[in-house]
Amino acid sequence: MLVQLVRFRSALSDEAVLERYRDRAPRYRELRGLVQKYYLKFPATDEYGAVYVWKSEEAMTAFHASDLAKTIAKAYEVQEAPQVETAEVEMTLRST
Repeated sequence: MLVQLVRFRSALSDEAVLERYRDRAPRYRELRGLVQKYYLKFPATDEYGAVYVWKSEEAMTAFHASDLAKTIAKAYEVQEAPQVETAEVEMTLRST
């Protein structure tokens, strides 16, 4: 299992970002291999982002090649290259 943390700055208002989160969420629910997605706001830095939990590297790679992934920057009016970190899950506290 992999976890990916993405952070970005948006030209949109807080309300507009939240609306986009809600509008796009159904498409993420349909993704094969996506265990969970947490939509984030970082108030201290005025950034937004997400935590993705993937079943496998193949699922994550397939998403990054998808049309949905390619629309993120435009949908959120991302102002600069997002910060992306990926980590392997070594252990979980609770089973899913």
